[in-house]
Amino acid sequence: MAALSLPSGGYADDPLIVYSGRAERLIQPVLDAFQVESGITTQMLTADSTALINRLQMEGSQTPADVLITNDAGTLERARELQLLRPAVIRDVENTIPIRFRAPDNSWIGLSGRIWVIVYNTTMVNPGDISSILDLAKPQWKGKIAIPSAGSVYLQSGVSVIRAVQGDEVATAFLRGLKNNAGSLVYGKNRQIVAAVARGEVAAGPVNHYYINRHLAKHPDAPIASLPTDQGKQGMGVVLNATGIGVTAHTKRLTQVQALIRFLISPKGQRVFADVNKEYPLNPNVTAAPELLPLQNIQVASVPLSRLAQLRDPTMTVIEEVGLR
Repeated sequence: MAALSLPSGGYADDPLIVYSGRAERLIQPVLDAFQVESGITTQMLTADSTALINRLQMEGSQTPADVLITNDAGTLERARELQLLRPAVIRDVENTIPIRFRAPDNSWIGLSGRIWVIVYNTTMVNPGDISSILDLAKPQWKGKIAIPSAGSVYLQSGVSVIRAVQGDEVATAFLRGLKNNAGSLVYGKNRQIVAAVARGEVAAGPVNHYYINRHLAKHPDAPIASLPTDQGKQGMGVVLNATGIGVTAHTKRLTQVQALIRFLISPKGQRVFADVNKEYPLNPNVTAAPELLPLQNIQVASVPLSRLAQLRDPTMTVIEEVGLR
């Protein structure tokens, strides 16, 4: 967790306080670009997104936070349901960020997208042998995959989508298969899975796409590639999730917050997400990095992001029942 020295007096000239469920390295570059553009400074507290929601609840009207940024739209929707966020009036947002990436009242707004894919070692796997994310639960992958831990919001959202599309029985069988096949190869970070696949310790694993691209940017000769699954008429589509931002209910710096959000959804802000993080920009006027498969060419699961909040608790129950650690 990053240290945070909270401002004590006045409001307009104080830094914007950002509670961030994203790692600092993934959000600080765009905040730095915002400061250069606007002259407005920010201070960031990073922690698990659920912990930040609990903190906002505890702090109530005394919270210093001006915005909440999370790596999962479902978490933002949960914050909205708890009345921790307020509707945002952002000029031109309706023409900038598609409605499927926003709350109905704009209390949270998507910033960047990512898809859940399979990273595979190109010397160990024929990609034609995998058509669905569910294939990783089949017995032939025993001892050959690495998986995220039970606390991974990416795993939680992925299983939530599988439950919504395929049902609890399929989702439970999937989790049991992953647990059996991975054994002790359970990691807290996507980048650890990518590194294990690149080293040839395992053949494959489910991750967010951009961790693969970030690894290849540093290690261009790594024998890894990205495989979007569940495509075609019989496929449910890949799991799509979004980083987003919400305006806290008790911010006293609304003008500065609005300026921050306008920047983040502008072409300049969106380019940082695209070029530095290798995520998908959600502003349709901004193109993704050239090494990414265009999002419009990828079949995406049809579960609304706003449903992830209501799906989360039952999903956690399934994960706990399976005993995934």
